[in-house]
Amino acid sequence: MPEKDTAINVLGSELVPCSTQPMTGFFRDGHCNTCAEDQGSHTVCAIMTAEFLAYSKYVGNDLTTPMPAFGFPGLKPGDGWCLCAARFLQAHDEGCAPEVRLDATHRRALEIVPLDVLRQHEVTEG
Repeated sequence: MPEKDTAINVLGSELVPCSTQPMTGFFRDGHCNTCAEDQGSHTVCAIMTAEFLAYSKYVGNDLTTPMPAFGFPGLKPGDGWCLCAARFLQAHDEGCAPEVRLDATHRRALEIVPLDVLRQHEVTEG
């Protein structure tokens, strides 16, 4: 098993879980942890929206269809998911990025996505 990078979020504090229902993350541990082997940098804790899921399918990554052979239930709006940082940035550029939980987004996402872009999509309470 590859060694995980230090679990620090984009705010500089301890990385908190993104989702365990469905189970997410490169390591399928519920966190957006990463390592050198994580070629896609699955580091952005995104809250799925219908618009983003449709966009992702359109660009070739169908996240809604269950794939039981891989233990993948398929995603629906409201689900948390560790998204590839480059796909998040692409969706931002196209105007359909999902909301983001900064406390659950790994600091390595900042190698691809500027913090000010992540903040534009930060989940707001209330």
